Amino acid sequence: MPVSHAPVSEFIHPTAIVHPDAQLHPTVKVGAYAVIGEQVKIGAHTVIGHHAIVEGRTEIGDRNQIYPGAAIGLDSQDLKYSGADSLVQIGNDNRIREYVTINRANEADEITRIGSGNLLMAYVHVGHNCEIEDRVIIANGVALAGHVHIESYARLSGVLGVHQFVRIGRLSMVGGMSRIERDVPPYILVEGNPSRVRTLNRVGIDRAGLDTETQQLLKGAFRLLYRQDLTLVEALEKLVTFADNPHVQHLRQFLQDSITLSHRRGPIPSRV
Repeated sequence: MPVSHAPVSEFIHPTAIVHPDAQLHPTVKVGAYAVIGEQVKIGAHTVIGHHAIVEGRTEIGDRNQIYPGAAIGLDSQDLKYSGADSLVQIGNDNRIREYVTINRANEADEITRIGSGNLLMAYVHVGHNCEIEDRVIIANGVALAGHVHIESYARLSGVLGVHQFVRIGRLSMVGGMSRIERDVPPYILVEGNPSRVRTLNRVGIDRAGLDTETQQLLKGAFRLLYRQDLTLVEALEKLVTFADNPHVQHLRQFLQDSITLSHRRGPIPSRV
């Protein structure tokens, strides 16, 4: 079968291999020796670095920077994967650094989804069926197993692993070299092996621009959950009427779902 080399374009290096049925916006730049597969769609002003591979049913939005050696849209590594026509969807304005791997989902029409404005540093692995929302930063060498969900504005430090089906909450912070095998609550800093809740992510919520009242309410909710002599169920009952604040109620609902929904793994416990 003959190789389909890149069409003639000032933006596509002549050594790149671009399938003739791939859908690339005319402003897409493709570096030397990159490979773009048949079912790939790439939006305006996205840059594909040299030696990167984009395969399978992969849809990439606008203004993304895909760095050299990244591999996006390849088959799931789950042994149950049997060749299903699954999907990777990537939004806009993401930076996907060197040698990041993003696998397609397991079953037909299931999605591994990356939102917008995220930074995935070098050697990050995003397993099948993961979802990363918006403005997430994941540092070097982080491995996400299948079905991990990361909410917006979360921060993951380097060289750590996340167990399958774990959910990491909004504006949380995970310390480097941690083992994350249970849910990380929103607005909380966790770290360790085994991981434990350490404190409120004060720096993160301040940088996010949350108003003073909300920050004080989150501090009170943290003390109620982790610094008083209450079970988690008792603390969650008190949080129902603690404050009519969307951030506090998001924290409460996240923890409630973590302990009640069958596909969740339960929250990371406190250090005390």
